Amino acid sequence: MMRRIAAAIAFVLTACAAAPAAAERLVVSLSNHRVAITSNFDGENLVLFGTIEPTDSKTTLRQSYDLVVTVTGPRHTLRTRRKERVLGIWVNVDAREFVRVPSYLAVLSNRPVAEIAPPDILRVNQVGIDNFLLPQRIGPDVADTVPDDPYRVAFVRLSSQQGLYRESGAGVTFLTPTVFRAAVPLPAVVPTGAYAIDVKLFADGALVARTSSALEVVKAGFEQFIAEAAREYGFLYGLATALMALLTGWLASVIFRRD
Repeated sequence: MMRRIAAAIAFVLTACAAAPAAAERLVVSLSNHRVAITSNFDGENLVLFGTIEPTDSKTTLRQSYDLVVTVTGPRHTLRTRRKERVLGIWVNVDAREFVRVPSYLAVLSNRPVAEIAPPDILRVNQVGIDNFLLPQRIGPDVADTVPDDPYRVAFVRLSSQQGLYRESGAGVTFLTPTVFRAAVPLPAVVPTGAYAIDVKLFADGALVARTSSALEVVKAGFEQFIAEAAREYGFLYGLATALMALLTGWLASVIFRRD
């Protein structure tokens, strides 16, 4: 038993010693780490700038790189329904629940992700929407499905129509061989909460460096006051809303009354 443990430790140490040290590192900066949603908010475009730097002075950078920026929003549990025509009426006949999936997902790269690395590397690193885990509740189990699963396809299509899911092979631009920028579009319906930004650097089809950043989308001004009131004083908020509805109806009846 001790001999097997010693052999396993030796194997791990040998593998670690054989693994090449990282030659590159990423330095990134976001134009705005806090997006405020007000009454006239109609979306915003953030810009992520970054550079590729050697880990030490003896390292020589390569001639070309590929970069993938993945932005994920707050995770929610959502449901996709399938409709069929029954007796001339469209009705819901089945549904599938997506468990804690990103409410916003953007994959930005300097070229199509399928051209950046082999499929197995893209799948392991969840590069691209087709390779991103979107677990579904199937009966008592929760598991990911194949990219062409009809419920997954419908879910991605509906999210893309709202601008919440997107994949762009021209979303990252290299200004120089080692300086890049990426435009992160946020639609008007963007959910509030914390967003994670994952930046992956590839060279010759292999992942060579990785870094992360974050941003926050919050409501501001009167909208924030209303949201906090509804959350913290639910009963009073509901009562005030009902009274305002009654008052509005009474004023309308007075103004448009016919004598």
